[in-house]
Amino acid sequence: MEKPSSRRDFLHFLAWGATSLALPGCIKTITRPGVKKPPNFIIFLADDLGYGDLGCYGNPIIQTSNLDNFSREGMRFTDCHAAGTVCSPSRASLLTGRTPFRIGFYQILGRGDIHLRREEITIASLLKNQGYTTCFVGKWHLTNINNPKLGQPNPADHGFDHWFATQVNAFDGPQNPEKFIRNGQDVGPVEGWYCDVIVREALDWLKNRPDIDKPFFLLVCSHEPHTPIQPPEKYAQMYDNEKVNRLENTIAYGQIQRSERNISDQKKYYYGTVTQLDQAFGHMINSIDQMGYKDNTLVFFTSDNGPETPVTLEESGGRWTDPIRDRCFGTPGPLRGMKRYSYEGGHRIPGIARWPEHIKPNTTCDELINGTDFLPSLCELAGAFLPTDRVIDGASFVPAFTGKKISRKISACWMFPLEYYYIPHMALRNGDYVIIGWFSPKQRQQSHMEWVKTTRLEKFELYNLRDNLAQNIDLSTQEPQCLQTMTTDMKRIWAEIQVEGPTWNWK
Repeated sequence: MEKPSSRRDFLHFLAWGATSLALPGCIKTITRPGVKKPPNFIIFLADDLGYGDLGCYGNPIIQTSNLDNFSREGMRFTDCHAAGTVCSPSRASLLTGRTPFRIGFYQILGRGDIHLRREEITIASLLKNQGYTTCFVGKWHLTNINNPKLGQPNPADHGFDHWFATQVNAFDGPQNPEKFIRNGQDVGPVEGWYCDVIVREALDWLKNRPDIDKPFFLLVCSHEPHTPIQPPEKYAQMYDNEKVNRLENTIAYGQIQRSERNISDQKKYYYGTVTQLDQAFGHMINSIDQMGYKDNTLVFFTSDNGPETPVTLEESGGRWTDPIRDRCFGTPGPLRGMKRYSYEGGHRIPGIARWPEHIKPNTTCDELINGTDFLPSLCELAGAFLPTDRVIDGASFVPAFTGKKISRKISACWMFPLEYYYIPHMALRNGDYVIIGWFSPKQRQQSHMEWVKTTRLEKFELYNLRDNLAQNIDLSTQEPQCLQTMTTDMKRIWAEIQVEGPTWNWK
């Protein structure tokens, strides 16, 4: 891979602008006048989009021309991961650079009083402190913004100058969503589909923000393709034909036994929704390019976890069904597992970055990128120093832009939400190897919170992802030394998390 720009050039950006008051626990930045303005940042986060759902990641059915072109203009990551296997934990880690359980996201928002605490420091706060203007649009899912009386922080409290958000997904339907809140004020019904509405809000903010000369950080979080899945009919009809039916037989679903009910007529809605999302993303990219932001803006497209799957016998124990998931036809491609699973399919997701003159177009990178890495990476490029009073699990992925290795001090790990017990709870990477671990079972008399604080890792599997990406060959008995080394690392990290993680009122 050619080296389009030196890392020293990246670090020159840290000198821009006047220094604001330092956040607690952060080193104060140093001002060096006259050096080039730092980059703008846009993160576009899809919801439940699988590793194998885009054309540029090998999907033979779904048309994603805009994202495929975006991939050709930038760098496609083959080993990109969300920091969690479900919504809230993954989003909390993206903003804080910390593994979900370390900050108390043992489950999604709504379980007990779990939320993103005021004590946590986010990318938005650090960049705002560095002179950036900041904006959040879309699905928040980190605090209860629908009920301010609870006193939980809103996006403004976590560093966003402007925010336009729903607390969770568009469960009233993605068309004309009704529950948006703008800067603390209820908006009421908004005309359009969710992904189009948030792109429109983001572009309006970019055009009208008062500090137009300042760099910006924009976080766009779509509802699509999360349930309920309801695209415009024109997108669904693109996939209502025999060719799609034939190709559907070639699609893998994470080695998971899907619903035994015949739901094949529902797949067109999922495929259409991904194409709809692609169109919304394409509109945003074309607009920011026309506004003159292309050359100095790092845009990163990714997902919050693996794809959802219709209820299975394994998941429900045959006790319940969830018809809203009958339209879920997302795929993890060659990976094992889907959303919630600590196997690769639960957290390895698409990741595409574009930054002209700094990222060589049409390149592929095999370095491990994790959701915890956004905070240290963006802070490095902006010259914002990291908090020194807490553990930051992530590592800067900036070296990967020029073909270098990422230096990771803390092993990347992923955890399954601790309300479920039917699949393994934790995964940890070391090079090509990944270890999978189960916690000791929750006792009947224990609360969930008591279990979190006392459970121990007691069962393990070991896989070599270079040789066995599908994770169907367990090497735990064949490579005992590797197993022992990784078991020790996993147990140490888990013990640290148990001590540091907050205690919630979670029965």
